[in-house]
Amino acid sequence: MTTPPGEYDLLIRAGRLFCSATNRDGPGEIALQNGRIVAVDQRVAGSACETLSFPDAVVVPGMLDLHAHPANRDSVFGIAPDEHMLAHGVTSVLSQGDVGADHCREYLEHTINCSDTRVRLALNLSRVGETKTTGCFENLRDADTDRCIGAINSYRHAIWGLAVNVSHVACGTTDPREVLKRGLHVATACDIPILFGMRRAEDWALQEQLESLRPGDVVTYCYRRQPHCIVRQGQVLPEIRAARDRGILFDLGHGAASFDFDVAQTAIANGFTPDTISTDLQRRHLDMSPRHTLPRTMAKLRAAGMEESDIFSAVSQTPARVLRVFPHTGCLKPGTNADLAILKWSDLPEELEDATGNTRVAHTWSAIATIRNGRIIRPRSRAEAPDST
Repeated sequence: MTTPPGEYDLLIRAGRLFCSATNRDGPGEIALQNGRIVAVDQRVAGSACETLSFPDAVVVPGMLDLHAHPANRDSVFGIAPDEHMLAHGVTSVLSQGDVGADHCREYLEHTINCSDTRVRLALNLSRVGETKTTGCFENLRDADTDRCIGAINSYRHAIWGLAVNVSHVACGTTDPREVLKRGLHVATACDIPILFGMRRAEDWALQEQLESLRPGDVVTYCYRRQPHCIVRQGQVLPEIRAARDRGILFDLGHGAASFDFDVAQTAIANGFTPDTISTDLQRRHLDMSPRHTLPRTMAKLRAAGMEESDIFSAVSQTPARVLRVFPHTGCLKPGTNADLAILKWSDLPEELEDATGNTRVAHTWSAIATIRNGRIIRPRSRAEAPDST
């Protein structure tokens, strides 16, 4: 006798479902069909071809990393998104300037169109992007506004915004004011936001930099200590608060040198949490053990005092809104993309380290499974495997 097919492709049962967009927080079930969420409830009626149970985990919308370096080629920082991000609960990721206009078509072909992970691009203002080991703006001629505008108009469906990093590492001796001026020209002409890396205050006052930005632009590396810092003497700088009041967004961008526990703890205690949490994960970080995956980065913010609900929002609903893919992505609601992250809180605390060697002992999250377009990304170890029926 042939068993009839299930009403759903997949049914997820969880000890906790969390979605800030729908105010859901508690036990529940999610039914998936044809790459979409079709039902979310405490109990979902009907049968499924496969059922997965996660009684001791939290299911959240597939997470979005707003600043990383997904690139299968053409970037000196690039890493394979399916290998290094998707397995950790990240179903969508934004490239921070891995390529510029000269390599935009190849990036679409070899990374965006070839990845299960949803990849979007903050196009580098530099036409050569991160294809060289030298700073991308060391030659000001590479900040070619006409070529940049042409690439954005040709590939607008894949380009979210413009990456403009005016740090000394990126610019060398080039005037950072001219780099930002050109970036603003492109972003205004194309009506797109900027993902901005600030210059140290000794070279260019933070207030002047921030006042040049527009509502909807995103400042990354917000909790670093050097070469710029958003806190002083236990308080968030007034120019930072003024920028947020004008609609400027602030992103974490952990990286190898851009997260400091003391800065984070001070800012959070002052009510200044990042709008979005991101890893800045790139090739040079692959030898780190443990790596700052998105779940582990989230745990560091929890250790610094950020509320759990705000953390979950900063990797789901908020970055989805920033990337203009909400509500199809970033929430648990019938009709939306079947992208889920299943997170487990560690049984025992462990040592978490920031970029300067400061540590906190705390519990941490890890992704024990990821669902992308309704497809299960299996855990790497058998010990982490979910119950399946």
